[in-house]
Amino acid sequence: MSGGPGSPSSSGRSRPSGRPGQRLNRPSRDPLGWNGIFNINKPPGITSAWVVSIVRRLTGARRVGHAGTLDPLAAGVLPVCVGPATRVVEYILEQPKVYRAEIALGVTTDTDDAEGRVLATRPLTGIDEPKVRAVLAGFVGRIRQRPPAYSAVKISGRRAYELSRRGMPVEVAAREVTVYRLELLEFEPPRLVVEAEVGRGTYIRSLARDIGERLGCGAHLSGLVRLRVGPFRIEDAVTPDTLKGLVEAGRASDILYPPDEPLLEWPAVIVGPETARRLRSGQALPHRGSLPDGLRVRAYTAAGAFLGILRFDRSQRLLRPEKILESEDAPGREER
Repeated sequence: MSGGPGSPSSSGRSRPSGRPGQRLNRPSRDPLGWNGIFNINKPPGITSAWVVSIVRRLTGARRVGHAGTLDPLAAGVLPVCVGPATRVVEYILEQPKVYRAEIALGVTTDTDDAEGRVLATRPLTGIDEPKVRAVLAGFVGRIRQRPPAYSAVKISGRRAYELSRRGMPVEVAAREVTVYRLELLEFEPPRLVVEAEVGRGTYIRSLARDIGERLGCGAHLSGLVRLRVGPFRIEDAVTPDTLKGLVEAGRASDILYPPDEPLLEWPAVIVGPETARRLRSGQALPHRGSLPDGLRVRAYTAAGAFLGILRFDRSQRLLRPEKILESEDAPGREER
């Protein structure tokens, strides 16, 4: 259940009363009508940017963006936001991701994956399943990780991969990332398959490389499938071809998730018309209760439309608008 402006609901997966699971702002062929998230199953062999271009072409939407790049050889879940929903991309990026990774032991490459140039080969001496499990356990938790030399990390304003492709020496600084879970699925030397649940900024290529180094044989990532991003699962994802067929049949709204789908674990408030107008104009709301500083809250209009995201400023006891998605001229919006 949701309270008024001064009492955000603690029931994270709640929606406004009387509208359980309803898809808001269903799309139309009008570019301004699209507002939601497609859970795309990206096939291997194409870039994430190419998937975005496919969705833009199919929908005619002006604003389209994905929530987390997958390398061309990787496959799996790629959330693609359209319309005002592109404003929630940053919140999807913060959510845990689950991957199934295939690792080739005994061979290191300059890209840390199968596309790169082989740098060295080493024998798999003394490597058995107990040793593999012990090594994997050492990567769970907060760890220091060095991103690949061929990555989008910036060094002095330039992408690391741009420098690497020019043959320039690249030293990417290590940084802290989180590995929530790392499980062994298969071990048939030199093939190793793991399932990893990780936080933002974690490179699975680097994880494969470092596992190989810890085992003493070297390794690279030979295959990758993203199984989940936040609430978006591969079991529910659709291919670009399936999306094309649904758009042509006028049924794309059947698979368009509402913009608040990745935020349903957050508390929520419902606001009246006057308060909604104040939020749209950037005004903060006084809050008398006690909330953690920086807590994000979903806001909905009395009509049930997702208005946007508020953030609690404890020092001023205010709920400040952080992102407002639903504007005064939103298609189909009615307030009384």
